[in-house]
Amino acid sequence: MKIIGIIGGMSYESSIHYYERINKQVNARVGNLTCAKMIIYNVNFEEIRKFMLNDEWDKIAIELANIAMKLENAGADCIVIATNTMHKLAEYVQNKISIPLIHIADCVAEKCKEMEIFKVGLLGTKYTMVEEFLKNRLESNGLLVSVPEDNSDVDEIDRIIFNELCKGKIKDSSKQYYIDVINKMIETKGIEGIILGCTEIEMLIKSKDIQIPIFDTTQSHIDFIVDICLEKINL
Repeated sequence: MKIIGIIGGMSYESSIHYYERINKQVNARVGNLTCAKMIIYNVNFEEIRKFMLNDEWDKIAIELANIAMKLENAGADCIVIATNTMHKLAEYVQNKISIPLIHIADCVAEKCKEMEIFKVGLLGTKYTMVEEFLKNRLESNGLLVSVPEDNSDVDEIDRIIFNELCKGKIKDSSKQYYIDVINKMIETKGIEGIILGCTEIEMLIKSKDIQIPIFDTTQSHIDFIVDICLEKINL
């Protein structure tokens, strides 16, 4: 069994999903008392969030790279960043370690291609939707990616993530807002699937809520991690 090094805490809500689901899926496949071998470094997201708001991504990059090196030195066979937005820094972190970083966009792109869906919408934090780091990685995997056009939609989606979902708050009004944005993208962009490009959004939107397939980056990442843990995929 491979040892998974997880950089978590961004937010702790998403890290709970990673820890619980990886262990449950490993146990379901192997049985008995089997669980995953993981080393988790949980950051203080308040500190990270301040750097984000001050546009001090260089400081976050150094912090995450140092954590990845610590996980590698502790015996991890690969690194997982348990959040979408911080994949903005994935290349920097990968360059500082000698073990693989399992990129979340690669994992969800494989799920889309398995269903032969290539024209997708992407929702996430403002960073994820406005900047190109996740979109470019998805498109390098053969997908055509659209994001909401209306800046007010981008801002509200972002606000709901940080002010509600990261704090474990689930509101019906926010759920409906997301559904409305997705339906608008179906009409105006012709998307055939929607990628939930933030590890917290799956708390809000379920497959029964919309008429096109949902591709959850969190679950896609976890499925791939479990295969690595059980050595079904070679690193």
